[in-house]
Amino acid sequence: MCGIAGYRGSAAIDETRIARCLALMRRRGPDAAGVHRHRAIDGTETLLLHSRLSIIDLDPRANQPLRFGGKALIVNGELYNYLELRCGVERAGAAPFVTTSDSEVLLRVLAAEGWRGLERCEGMWAFALLDEADGALLLGRDRFGEKPLYIHRSADGVYFGSEVKFILALLGRALPVDLDHLRRYMVNGYKALYKKKTGFFAGIEEIEPGTVLALGSSRRETVHRYWRPDLARRDETMTYRDAVASARTALIRSVELRLRADVPLAFCLSGGVDSNALIAIAKRVFGYDVHGFTIMNTDARYEERAFVDHSVAELGLRHTAIPLETDGFVEKLRTLVRQHDAPVYTITYYVQWQLMRRVAEQGYRISISGTGADELFSGYYDHHNAYLSEIRGDAALYAEALGHWRQHVAPVVRNPYLQDPEIFVTQPDLRAHIYLNAEEFAEYLRQPWSEPFAEARYTDGLLRNRMMNELFHESVPPILHEDDLNAMYYSIENRSPFLDTTLFETCARIPTRHLVRNGRAKSVLREAVRGIAPDLILDNPRKVGFNAPILDLLDTRDPDARDYLLDDGPIFAHVKRDKIAALIDKAHLPNSESKFLFYFLNAKIFLEEFAA
Repeated sequence: MCGIAGYRGSAAIDETRIARCLALMRRRGPDAAGVHRHRAIDGTETLLLHSRLSIIDLDPRANQPLRFGGKALIVNGELYNYLELRCGVERAGAAPFVTTSDSEVLLRVLAAEGWRGLERCEGMWAFALLDEADGALLLGRDRFGEKPLYIHRSADGVYFGSEVKFILALLGRALPVDLDHLRRYMVNGYKALYKKKTGFFAGIEEIEPGTVLALGSSRRETVHRYWRPDLARRDETMTYRDAVASARTALIRSVELRLRADVPLAFCLSGGVDSNALIAIAKRVFGYDVHGFTIMNTDARYEERAFVDHSVAELGLRHTAIPLETDGFVEKLRTLVRQHDAPVYTITYYVQWQLMRRVAEQGYRISISGTGADELFSGYYDHHNAYLSEIRGDAALYAEALGHWRQHVAPVVRNPYLQDPEIFVTQPDLRAHIYLNAEEFAEYLRQPWSEPFAEARYTDGLLRNRMMNELFHESVPPILHEDDLNAMYYSIENRSPFLDTTLFETCARIPTRHLVRNGRAKSVLREAVRGIAPDLILDNPRKVGFNAPILDLLDTRDPDARDYLLDDGPIFAHVKRDKIAALIDKAHLPNSESKFLFYFLNAKIFLEEFAA
């Protein structure tokens, strides 16, 4: 894991801006920094900057930029199957490797095969590859968008970086806040943030996952897509047993690849299936000395201590339980907003930042989390409703599933729309449960704003199409954004074993009818790790996730806190002060209003920090 930044265009970036950028990049890479300048025959300037967090091959010989065969590479991320790819390169009779790093393997693959070589690569990456012969530059990103890569097109060229602040440092000036995107965040919430190619700053975009942007002569740009999610290979003849077996094999292999490192790894541990599946495989299949880290919940609705304690005892884990810190909330949140160059998307990631600090204090440079399991295997409450809609043509299966829903799901689901098990049977296009209370929150704004829900079409099936939208547009992209920036604040690399190409393709083949069983979502995943992970965890039908009401962290009865929330500032050019005053007067906030108050506070801080 590292930081990358750079520029390609007609200008010559001065040393002061380069130094400023490298200083900002240090959190992403405290171990080394590198600079490479190149001027092409046509006068085009290319600047490559790299800051290194040493994970594989800790020797300085692996510092970047790396050069081979007239190519120069900077990369952020990990190439997990680098050992297998390296063997292939060596068998082909290539020049000897200089390092034992995964980054050099990526450079060799790209030098030999161009961007198409990425089809054989498994990992997470954002890279810039310069061809010194003609000055062409490739900017590439991994399939699931685990590693960020932002770009800004200006009159003089293209700026890029792992974080927005790197681009602004090289650019030498601020960019306007995108107020429309800020309103989108406050009204529709974090699931709306990756529906369009917009962000919190005007003129900043992200390279799309699974693509390479080629910058050629005369400022010509070409986009190459080396991977697309394919749901057309579903095997309706697959038995449930075969689905479980194939998922088990693919998941174990994914964990094996992501245990590769020359530094120790830590695991994020909850009481849920996802993290326990990964930890149990690492511990029981590969004999890894697992150290799990858990933020202990203060919200009884999400309490998971008993499950965590059981897992720690049964698996014999080293474990660090972290109490929720409530002191200095606003100023700590301000620090995090600065780090993210954006509002923090959910309160969960304010809390997860505390967990990352403890991971770093224990000397770890890698954390492993369960991101993507809900979207691959079906893990959200609305998946149950969508599943019922999908199987309605099978009367016996539908009746059985409906009975299990009433037994296991009805007692715990809180979203009013989802309390009707047949909501998608009667209204298959309804999505009001996702932007819950958006019309109410729009009333807080000084000018009218609304944006209807939209989703991409990957397949005709309701459940699988929702899962793909969550994976590529709604849930996983915000999680990856927050994971990356929180971890990088403490110079930690975050790995997500569920975001694996083979595992994705394996899950895409599984018939929808196997995804939910006996009222339990993620049925295939549960059974895939049966005998590895604790049964108590696997048999719990309730979705376990972290949440903290904002009133646990922000005392709105405190005069200083109230004064800050209502004091003059740029936010009240866009939000009605009296509405916020009425909101914080409430002694109790339902979940949706608690989220909105958190969104408002983040928007207020963001404008104070970044509005011109």
